[in-house]
Amino acid sequence: MSVWVAEEAMRCALRFCSRKFLWQSRFPVKPAATQNSSSLCKRLTHTWDIGRSHSCLAISLASSVQFYSQGRIHNDEVKEKDLSSAPAESSLFSSTISGQTPRQSPFVAELQKCCSPSDVLDLTCKYAPTIKQISSCLNHMWSTSKKMSDEQLRYERQLMFEHPAFETLLQKAMKSAWLMDNDCLVHSLLSMVNLGVPQQSRVVQTLLQTCQEKMNNFDEKSLSILATCLEKMNDSPSVGALKHGTRLIVEARLPGIQSVLALQTMMRLLGKDVPLDLKKKLERKALSMTGQFSLPNTQYMISTMATMGFYSRPLLEVCSKTITENLQWIPFNILYKVLQSCKELHYRDLNMLTGVSNYIASTLDVWTNKQLLFLLSMFEKFLFCPTALMDAFAEKVVSDPNVLTFKHLLCVLRVYSSLNYDLHHRRETFLDSVSQVLDSYLHKLSAFELLKSVYFLCLLGHFPSAPLEKLLQSSTVEQINSSASKSRNNQQRMLRTVDLCLHLDLCQPLTVPSLGNTESSIPSVNPQLSQGLQTVLGEQADTMLQEMVMVEDFYLIDAVITKPVPNQSDASRCAEKELSPAESSQRIAIVCAPPSGFCYGTSKPRGPLAVKIRHLKILGYTPVLITEQDLRSEEHRTKFLRGLIFPEQHRSNTEGRDPTHELGS
Repeated sequence: MSVWVAEEAMRCALRFCSRKFLWQSRFPVKPAATQNSSSLCKRLTHTWDIGRSHSCLAISLASSVQFYSQGRIHNDEVKEKDLSSAPAESSLFSSTISGQTPRQSPFVAELQKCCSPSDVLDLTCKYAPTIKQISSCLNHMWSTSKKMSDEQLRYERQLMFEHPAFETLLQKAMKSAWLMDNDCLVHSLLSMVNLGVPQQSRVVQTLLQTCQEKMNNFDEKSLSILATCLEKMNDSPSVGALKHGTRLIVEARLPGIQSVLALQTMMRLLGKDVPLDLKKKLERKALSMTGQFSLPNTQYMISTMATMGFYSRPLLEVCSKTITENLQWIPFNILYKVLQSCKELHYRDLNMLTGVSNYIASTLDVWTNKQLLFLLSMFEKFLFCPTALMDAFAEKVVSDPNVLTFKHLLCVLRVYSSLNYDLHHRRETFLDSVSQVLDSYLHKLSAFELLKSVYFLCLLGHFPSAPLEKLLQSSTVEQINSSASKSRNNQQRMLRTVDLCLHLDLCQPLTVPSLGNTESSIPSVNPQLSQGLQTVLGEQADTMLQEMVMVEDFYLIDAVITKPVPNQSDASRCAEKELSPAESSQRIAIVCAPPSGFCYGTSKPRGPLAVKIRHLKILGYTPVLITEQDLRSEEHRTKFLRGLIFPEQHRSNTEGRDPTHELGS
């Protein structure tokens, strides 16, 4: 019995000396500086001291690491060889003694029952967590937090920061940083950042420094988690150093990366300032892994390229094809994010946009009005006219127009007028329905909101009396006139358009009060167009060319060609002397429009351009739309313009062509 007691006493003494040697301070203790005078910072001074965090970052990869005891702060220089020989888990964290079979701890089961960060902290008071369990605690605290509402999250975070066990848990995490495996280390850092622990605090900076020293040994999963964490953090010397180091590691390990998600996370971390040659390497690597792309991979790849600002058409085509084929499995928020990313990349796939429109239209009852209007607005930004969706939504509005709020109504009017959508037999019913809704909001509208509503309706060729009467009141214009000057030109353009619509479409002698004169400069003549027209008209007699003509003091025409009316009969020629010059000649208005003036994938003009064409026809012109693409080649330019201006002479070459046709969308 005495021998057994002696052996146990010796074993306990050795364990005590071992722990004392590992954590004993060999230097004088320096008091930690407090952050501020608030009670919260006083409670967490030892763990969140910012004063010495930057000094830790200056230490090289082979330098010492600071550890902290529960009661005081010590500056112990523990070399890597000492750490490697230290026990994996000290008795401070309730680790088992080497050689003994660990008992099943109820800690993990109890942790899963916790429903808030405070519950987890209460559990750490009941059980002393091991090193791995420290990471699990932090991770579970964040997992429970992200399921809460904003108000509940603020309340729970306040409880968390005020909990006495929170400082203790962070101290343990800081002490055990070098003893953590890589996975636990990066998960702990990510959880702290997500929980709102100040990024300049000592505990976060200690984990960042440890990541710097260990990152050469990180696998793909650890690098991915670290990349996600750095993406959430503000710029600082430590974050910048880790990002730079990660870029070097990614480039070196790129050929060996096997996980699509890991590759995408690395791409997001690299950001927009990546050299082009590295972007090309990433593109080749991603294209080589397209066979492994799942549906979530394709969605995430598009948003990843948007984050990088990297346009890869082959990669986008692969992803858009997969998305188009699996629309029924994509939730709204993901679908909208994909479309938003495509817009940021200036990428438009006609098949994908048409597929989304058809799918949403076929499942219209599943979506809320807000979701449908978000999608319609996104399609408008693409300049794409979603025919199926706009038809289906118009029917929904007609069946119950009162469900539209004014914000929704304004969005509907903007989209339908911008895309110049023709509802055919439902046009009058639809416009009457939205006008009825607008009338119900008239008493609540500001002057500018009223102007926008009437302007959109005028673009659609609809002129409800009640909104127009209110807009024509001098008091309304005075309110618009008193608005900010930065929007003055836009408001003047809207009012001028409404005025022209009343004069030309309605033929009524109404005058919209003006906001005053706005300076407008006439652009210079398009040299390619001018040269092509002179070449074509030089071969013809009785034709006249005018360039840069302003009509109604508002619409600019690039060129007006006046020529005799073709195919006149003898009787017509006899009566020609009795006709006015305008009646005996044809005026062709050449309008050179940008690609943004047309709906994507079609030759249909949209928005203000469509109104301009409508009004030019009323004024007696024959409008002809061309684009810069039509004028590229001199040989093609001459042949193209001759066919448009003199179709009677080249009918065989231009048969079936719409005079407002756009070559190439």
